[in-house]
Amino acid sequence: MTGGALRVRGWRRGCASRLRAGAQSGFTRNLTAICTTGPARNQETEPPLNAQLTEELANAVERMPAFPKAVQRLLELTQDARCTPNDLIQVIERDPVLTVKLLKVVNSAYFGLPKEISSIGHAVVYLGFNVTKNLAVAMAAVGMLPRGQSDGFDWNAFLVHSLTTAALAKQLAVRTEGAEPMECFITGLLHDFGKLVLARFMPVPMGRALDACRADGGSLHLALGAELGTDHAIVGAMLAQKWRFSPTMVEAIRNQFDLEPKDTALVACVFGANQISKKLGLGCGGNPFVSDLPAAIAQRLGGTLEQVIASLGDTSTLHREALLFSAA
Repeated sequence: MTGGALRVRGWRRGCASRLRAGAQSGFTRNLTAICTTGPARNQETEPPLNAQLTEELANAVERMPAFPKAVQRLLELTQDARCTPNDLIQVIERDPVLTVKLLKVVNSAYFGLPKEISSIGHAVVYLGFNVTKNLAVAMAAVGMLPRGQSDGFDWNAFLVHSLTTAALAKQLAVRTEGAEPMECFITGLLHDFGKLVLARFMPVPMGRALDACRADGGSLHLALGAELGTDHAIVGAMLAQKWRFSPTMVEAIRNQFDLEPKDTALVACVFGANQISKKLGLGCGGNPFVSDLPAAIAQRLGGTLEQVIASLGDTSTLHREALLFSAA
């Protein structure tokens, strides 16, 4: 492994502990602490993180577009212990666009529900309060994605990859002990959103990293590490934290490329789904590098990547649904 890769891995370990330790603090203060304290590194041979990078990362995440008012209100409600399911229903129903998108995905092949969900009230009863809230926020996030090609990405293909990763994560969760299928679906949907932040607000280093990994077939997170000293998983976790997703979901997004991923069912399902989506060519998240399953993840999922893929059977329906959704 190169010295640059080792530095990135060490920095990621430092970020992990600081992200968890600062989870209850203000977002900007927490992000600044994560960036400025830097990696667990050799102080004599490796320079500290650039202060300008620290500021740019904080600004990039903070500058992501605000959610629609309905989604902002949802996030506020979930911090209120007095909030009821009826409060949630009323907020979502006041936003016709969000209502249509939410019902569309709930009634898609991703969920495979036995009967059609015809209202937000029905969705809350069937899916539960937290799942409906998280899904509404996730669909609002999907609405932020550009369309067409820009910044080195085919964003329609990116969305297909995100949707198929979400669907596969949910499918894996159904058979993985300790996994919650909807938590896996939503985390899988958002796992690559750090790329959007970097493509939008730091396009030059992101472009160089994309060119490098496409030229040599390497992993994008290592190419980004060489360019920036960070990667899209760390930035994606910061974004998920800003959007008030649960600490376990934030950690799973951040934990994607650790040398020793945390041994949880959520991490296993999302990591496995991401690799399966790439292996099968279901959309494109920016680069095609496919990782083997680490031992702990392989044990949870029941085999090697190839064995897990074989056990899933036909995935063409999920792919078709993703193509239709991304073209809508």
